[in-house]
Amino acid sequence: MTLEQLRERNPQLPLFSVSDPAFQPYGRVLSIVNSEQLRDALNATEIPSEGNRYVASVPSPEATDAVREVCSTVYGGMPIQAGFCNGKGFALNAEEYHKCSEVNFTTTGLVLLLALPEDIHDGVLSSDSVKGFFLPPDTAVELHPRVLHFAPCRIREDGFNCLVVLTRGTNEPLLHIDPNASGEAGLLWMQNKWLIAHPDSPQAKNGAHVGIAGENIKLSIH
Repeated sequence: MTLEQLRERNPQLPLFSVSDPAFQPYGRVLSIVNSEQLRDALNATEIPSEGNRYVASVPSPEATDAVREVCSTVYGGMPIQAGFCNGKGFALNAEEYHKCSEVNFTTTGLVLLLALPEDIHDGVLSSDSVKGFFLPPDTAVELHPRVLHFAPCRIREDGFNCLVVLTRGTNEPLLHIDPNASGEAGLLWMQNKWLIAHPDSPQAKNGAHVGIAGENIKLSIH
């Protein structure tokens, strides 16, 4: 599905291409020399029949020259992990951020629902602040640290695939979560992962901080 078709079906949601200047506060498009290696590795992963599946670290993409290039140019040689988030999700549900960049690459195309740190006020994010960004097939982007994002949205019936590169250890379980923590500490959900949830989301039912007000955005492809 094209960006124009998605805009027609979702007039309530601001939708842009990642090549649009509107994306610049959120991230940048990457040029990766050996991107065909990422394509092959990602196409070897499965899209689940329902819901989403996230795997933080997968040996096949991590062994490629393309991921080593990303490690050097984006992360300055820091230890990284490369995995995937594949699925058929289409709702906002939650937003998270990391204090490192996140690199995404897709062969199916997808939409990222993004917001900026300054859009959070007293621990609350209005879903009116969220914008959609169309990531075309065979395109890689770097999301800046602290940019709010979550699982991508599918743009076709058979779902999406998405390579996810982060500093190693991100999204691993915490040894301890303080249920009484306030401020940013109250949003810490996993290692290097701060999370706010919409009250209607599965994440909220699992105990995540409820901090998204307004509509739980759902991307329509019909």
